[in-house]
Amino acid sequence: MNEDTKQTPKTAIVTGGASGLGYAIAEKFVQSGIQTIVIGRDEQKLQKAKESFGDLCTTIAFDLSNLEQIPSLVEEIAQRFGKVDILINNAGINMKKPFSEVTDEDFQKIILTNVNAVFALSREVVNKFMIPNEGGSIVNISSMASQYGIPKVIAYSASKSAIEGMTRAMAVELSPMGIRINCVAPGFIATDMSAKALNNDPERKNKVLSRTPMGKLGVPADVAEAVYYFASDAAKYVTGTVLPVDGGNSIGF
Repeated sequence: MNEDTKQTPKTAIVTGGASGLGYAIAEKFVQSGIQTIVIGRDEQKLQKAKESFGDLCTTIAFDLSNLEQIPSLVEEIAQRFGKVDILINNAGINMKKPFSEVTDEDFQKIILTNVNAVFALSREVVNKFMIPNEGGSIVNISSMASQYGIPKVIAYSASKSAIEGMTRAMAVELSPMGIRINCVAPGFIATDMSAKALNNDPERKNKVLSRTPMGKLGVPADVAEAVYYFASDAAKYVTGTVLPVDGGNSIGF
């Protein structure tokens, strides 16, 4: 039996958990006996996730860019579940556009979902559940875009750099209360979206693989395992850390 399921089952929120990396994270949690609340915008994808994951999964359709509604969302979760032990801030949006063509509205849209919503949801969950319970684990999902200079993703890069800074600041302030904050920064992971992009651009794919010491793309489960580690008691003395899951790409040449 998994260590986490010997005690009272934990409850987790996974944002953006109906597809991609979030789906893999939610799947890992459910398989590990964690009551998992998947938040997403696409009701059809949420329904499919619910059917796949079964009774340990609850789905909530919600657009996290509606900041003023986040307190009500957390109150609804409190009424239904009573507690949240784990928060995975995975939901995010991207936009590829040349720097000189990015409008203020474009930039703000990315920051709103990728930074403001992460802050607002984290604050509400911390205040409602984690401070009163004197414990909890928050895992933020960053990106290699926070470390590299990648063209045409200025707003996304800025948002993920902010997430890593927030992770450290939150850890310093909240860890004395028993709340750990960590961050996972995925590298090139084989999802439907990335596979399509790389397969249509052989030169870029070769560049990616040539500077990845492990010589291959990761899979979503690789990210899910790292997130689960941070969320679990195995990481009880780890906080404020940004962990690349990238096959060595960030140190490759």
